[in-house]
Amino acid sequence: MGKLEVDHMPDAQELRLLADFFKVFADTTRIKILCVLFQSEMCVCDLAQTLNMTQSAISHQLRILKQMKLVTNRREGKTVFYSLADSHIETILNQGIEHICE
Repeated sequence: MGKLEVDHMPDAQELRLLADFFKVFADTTRIKILCVLFQSEMCVCDLAQTLNMTQSAISHQLRILKQMKLVTNRREGKTVFYSLADSHIETILNQGIEHICE
């Protein structure tokens, strides 16, 4: 998948993948998780406490974020820590905030 260009319409598969990608950002809980992970990596229990939610609810949303490759994880003993997958996620969040604040 390349960049969007003025003279090129992405094919149907690329458009579907792009739409699916942006659907992930349509949930407030997932945005909150991404904002917290923007600050530092965290385990499910810390995310649940920070966001005043159940671990089950956090885990469900993390699974979706991981499937869409927005978060990644690493295991340390029995604890799994989550973080943003890459700097693109930070850029998308920042540009979204900039856009709505204009």
